[in-house]
Amino acid sequence: MKNAPEITFDSAFAEDTYKGLKSDPKFLLSKYIYDKNGDKLFQKIMDMPEYYLTSCEFDILKLNAENIADSFSSENGFDLIELGAGDGKKTKILLKDMVEKGYNFDYLPVDISQNVLDELENSLKEEIPEASVKVQQGTYFKTLEKLSEYNSRKKVILVLGSNIGNLSHKDAVDFLNNIRNAMSPEDMLFMGFDQKKHPQKILDAYNDPSGITEDFNKNLLVRINSELDGDFNLNNFLHWETYDPETGTAKSFLVSKKVQEVNIKKLDLQIHFDAWETIHTEISQKYDDSVVKWLADEAGLSVEKSFGDKENCYKNYIFRRQ
Repeated sequence: MKNAPEITFDSAFAEDTYKGLKSDPKFLLSKYIYDKNGDKLFQKIMDMPEYYLTSCEFDILKLNAENIADSFSSENGFDLIELGAGDGKKTKILLKDMVEKGYNFDYLPVDISQNVLDELENSLKEEIPEASVKVQQGTYFKTLEKLSEYNSRKKVILVLGSNIGNLSHKDAVDFLNNIRNAMSPEDMLFMGFDQKKHPQKILDAYNDPSGITEDFNKNLLVRINSELDGDFNLNNFLHWETYDPETGTAKSFLVSKKVQEVNIKKLDLQIHFDAWETIHTEISQKYDDSVVKWLADEAGLSVEKSFGDKENCYKNYIFRRQ
């Protein structure tokens, strides 16, 4: 009996899409939402009144910019490395404060989207031309492999927006452990964690009445159609959000409204959907101090300090190696 021919893929997106849609239950990776269209949709999401995360973290950074910047400073200067930099709107608060104080630092924004990095670099040239900026395109995990090369002076690793919330606890520990392994004793990690709160407030943030979050979630299907020659009918899928207050886990799904077949030509793939079958697209984990401390301990980190908004809806933590 002949072995089935090995499938080759043109991109990680193609391979991950194939694996996810062939799995049971089906899933797609949320990182692929972020193309040019996805970036614009996420910027709209951050401006929504329901999406409290952005405004809460913005307030934390605005109110505590001086204390945070002082924590970052070092006699020999430092490298500020931001994972998942996005449009940098919040980070600019810290950059302006550090430039005004004459701190010696390089800002290294990292993002999977080159489009976002180009826009960020251009905006920084206009708004904060004194800042030394060196953009880095790539995924978190590939960037983490390079982080240990930056060892001539203090590193401050910045992760805003509760990006860690897109990971399961196991993956979050692995992620934190990878960061820890790249840190020297004087380095620090500054990271945002969305906090547990009224369940309805969380559900509203991921299921807004104007449908922006639905468009954002469905951008995965748009990308498959345009880049992999798929024939997903977006109207045949329902955007659905769940939140479990016990575990603090919010999940996003696309739900098939009917029995249907979807073809993806570039993957030579036909996918069958039963009525009400799901595609899991995103996890958004919520935390409290005890869970954050547990994650840190598991990864060999210690919590040095935290900054919260007035209602403690959101917190930024400073970590160091244990």
